[in-house]
Amino acid sequence: MSDLNTSEVKLFFLIGIPGLEHTHRWISIPICLMYLIAILGNCTILFVIGTETSLHEPMYYFLSMLAISDLGLSLSSLPTMLRIFLFDAPGISPDACFAQEFFIHGFTVMESSVLLIMSFDRFIAIHNPLRYSSILTNSRISIMGLALSIRSFLLVLPFPLTLKRLSYCHKNLLSHSYCLHQDVMKLACSDNRVNVVYGFFVALCTMMDLACIGLSYLLILKTVLGIASLSERLKAFNTCVSHICAVLIFYVPIITLAVMHRFAKHKSPLVVILIANVFLLVPPLMNPIVYCVKTRQIRDKILGKLFSTCSR
Repeated sequence: MSDLNTSEVKLFFLIGIPGLEHTHRWISIPICLMYLIAILGNCTILFVIGTETSLHEPMYYFLSMLAISDLGLSLSSLPTMLRIFLFDAPGISPDACFAQEFFIHGFTVMESSVLLIMSFDRFIAIHNPLRYSSILTNSRISIMGLALSIRSFLLVLPFPLTLKRLSYCHKNLLSHSYCLHQDVMKLACSDNRVNVVYGFFVALCTMMDLACIGLSYLLILKTVLGIASLSERLKAFNTCVSHICAVLIFYVPIITLAVMHRFAKHKSPLVVILIANVFLLVPPLMNPIVYCVKTRQIRDKILGKLFSTCSR
């Protein structure tokens, strides 16, 4: 699949699941279902929070931001995943590939940022509940949401710009079912040191988000342990369970992939591809489910709207 007769590669080729190419049509069925559930779930979260005035509180505004970033991740990767598994069309133009990796990385950084601000939200709610509403006002939440969006996309804006200036001479086979900056830059036949350094810087920013989330939970744990009543401790900590699940669902695949690339000498390409697909498919799918199961207010409002619709 290499374009050896021209000086510049005209198409990149994405990969499905090696060794299972003959079953791609069957694999597309659960993938389509996962995308459908993820998109419907996150749209439902946004609709319920937007239409229910009782949910116009900081926690639910941040949940809306998480749903938007999950929708962005799903819609960014959906075109190439469906083309590969449903239509057996792995080719993608360089410009389309650069655009896709910009949105995937942008919404990834945005989700990391939202998870960070949600951890601060939980700390304020537990540490200083009486001033919670006065600290997290609507105007401050709007500013934070805008700042997170600008930060996320400005941070990854150099990715497509620096990739576009590189030359791609012979290699054109990528390692995943979607375009990633670190994957594309390895195909370049020109100097990609700027991409390597800046890619490491963006990864470091994401890991700093995780470190700050960990610090927030240390402060939350200290506050919870200072509460005299055991039942009150459990009640306070229970408000964090959904967010902890969202953090684990998002960061575990990222850290696993990083460790495998860095330390696993004989890593299986199949395992790497499966974990990479889990990274984009599972968080948008599971976050709405986790928050609906663990957040009574969200669950009750969704069930109420379903029953009212069915009874008409």
